Amino acid sequence: MKKVVLLLASVAIPFALFSCKEAPSNSAPQTETQVDNSEIPEQTLAMNDPNVIYTETGVEYRYVIAPSGLTLRAYNNLQSEKLGKMPYGTKVKVLTPEGKVTMTVSGVAGGMDEVEFNHKTGFAFNGFLSRYFPPERDISVKGYASELQKQFPEVLYSESVKGSASKPINIESLVLPKATWNEAYTIAQRLFDFPSEFEFPKPKGKDAETIFDGKPKKGIWISQLEVSRKDNELQKIEYVYSSEKFNSKVTVEQDGDAMKLTRTEEVR
Repeated sequence: MKKVVLLLASVAIPFALFSCKEAPSNSAPQTETQVDNSEIPEQTLAMNDPNVIYTETGVEYRYVIAPSGLTLRAYNNLQSEKLGKMPYGTKVKVLTPEGKVTMTVSGVAGGMDEVEFNHKTGFAFNGFLSRYFPPERDISVKGYASELQKQFPEVLYSESVKGSASKPINIESLVLPKATWNEAYTIAQRLFDFPSEFEFPKPKGKDAETIFDGKPKKGIWISQLEVSRKDNELQKIEYVYSSEKFNSKVTVEQDGDAMKLTRTEEVR
């Protein structure tokens, strides 16, 4: 009989110990679960990497190309309250595009898009918003084209040399699909360093107009803007400048559904 009691006791003791180990104690603190990052899929880990840039599907962004900046307004009209000023080159998120032309500002047709800027939501005139980011100062045309092509593979760049070895004529062109006249002119003005005094020429005006540079740079003999129109529509904008060493011309013109920027430089 004693043997049976001892045998039962020997079985019960480890069972009790096992049960105490498994049951959580109300007084004992809970231990924090540790996560092994090596078991998390690589894609999930990348979401926490600040060096990775993500894009939102279906979301559109635009860049401010108004040289003096663009006003963010409370409502979709130019008389509503000003919420802030978006500097030239600012990237904004388009929440609701206007989708149609409702006004003209300084010869530029467009409407009021609902946008997000600096954690504020408001409206901005889309005639001065571009799908193409503006070029940085002193960047080459080829370098700018290369940067654009990372986001817009349809952008085209070409270069060629004509003339003679002693007097070469260097030609380079940049084609921007779906760009507007205002977009193309603003990009050309910064890329080729037009005088800032030359504002975007309005479509309405004389068929042929020449605008002279009132303060040309030192050493520049000719600095002028030549505008061609037909039936109050722009046909071609050319910035012509020359010095003792070269003759140069930058042309902005329509090329199908794209805008084409061409610089032709002839060494004297």
